[in-house]
Amino acid sequence: MSVMPSRRAVLLGAAGAGAAAALPAAWASTAWPSTAWASAADGIPAGTPPVLLTEQATRRVLVLDPRRRTWDPAVDPSVVKWQFSPLGDRRYADLSPDVSWVYPSEAKVRRLRGRTYVLTTASFGFVAVVEHPTGRRYWGTAIGPGDDLFNPHSAELLPDGNVAVACSTGARVRLYAASRGPRATRYAEAELKGAHGLHWDGARKVLWALGDDELVTYAVGGTAARPTLARRSAVGLPVGTPGRTPGGHDLFPVAGRPGRLWVTTNAAVFQYEKRGGAFVQDFAGHEVISRKSVKAVGNDPRTGQVLSTVPEGGLGETWWTTTVSVHRPAGAYKLVNGGIYKARWWLPA
Repeated sequence: MSVMPSRRAVLLGAAGAGAAAALPAAWASTAWPSTAWASAADGIPAGTPPVLLTEQATRRVLVLDPRRRTWDPAVDPSVVKWQFSPLGDRRYADLSPDVSWVYPSEAKVRRLRGRTYVLTTASFGFVAVVEHPTGRRYWGTAIGPGDDLFNPHSAELLPDGNVAVACSTGARVRLYAASRGPRATRYAEAELKGAHGLHWDGARKVLWALGDDELVTYAVGGTAARPTLARRSAVGLPVGTPGRTPGGHDLFPVAGRPGRLWVTTNAAVFQYEKRGGAFVQDFAGHEVISRKSVKAVGNDPRTGQVLSTVPEGGLGETWWTTTVSVHRPAGAYKLVNGGIYKARWWLPA
């Protein structure tokens, strides 16, 4: 789903009239008890965290029970520990979710000032930072709602409360003054071809951004009310096929190793070693973790498990999967009738 042709009429008719049309706003407020996750059943290590994912077939963000290898919410709703959709929710009505909340493309969990938030984007323009578990809106916007001309693909929450957004088709990174309120519109902007991933580096005080061809850092300046972005450094991505763009896709911190970042491209999965400025594949299990078209990757430092998502054939869209792959030890989760794009361990940071 790196760059999609504009297809507003077809998709809004299908997605708006289908299962997503009936999603209740109450889905944004389901919580789960604070218990230890785990059981060794089905080879699932003790302490395995819940799984956060974007479910495009029903236009939801879900947090799912890690103790079940098969998730079938229609048969057993208890597998869903939390879920979010802005459809029908008055708190997000100004973002036109009927047309902007199409193909949710990012979900990541962050902590700020003692609260937990889920950051989410959708290809047809929706961007929001959603408080967990209440579903309250910390901040949100719609960028070119109703089409994929900008294609918000990832977001990041900065320590001052502002929010960065990567727009892949729009080829830009924006930094919104979200600290000013839930409907703040002021932003700084920098161009980045194929902008796909973002990560705030608290130690280095830079914003990392992943594009089609390079991994970039930006210095954040100005004030919280009037932020600025200045490109500081860039390194080219490894080329999988000579003559073709590397196609950077997912950018995520390596949990437990602050000096490294996960980086996926069209061809492979790497870790980027910040100090040496090198893309490496020296991590355990790289032989099976590194493969083509990985949409999301991340590790749980407590259990050592790595999860990833890769498209599978025969589904409603070519970039969907029903499977969340797990490595070290090998396993998988299956979402019945799903259209998964990205998956993350639920590790608030």
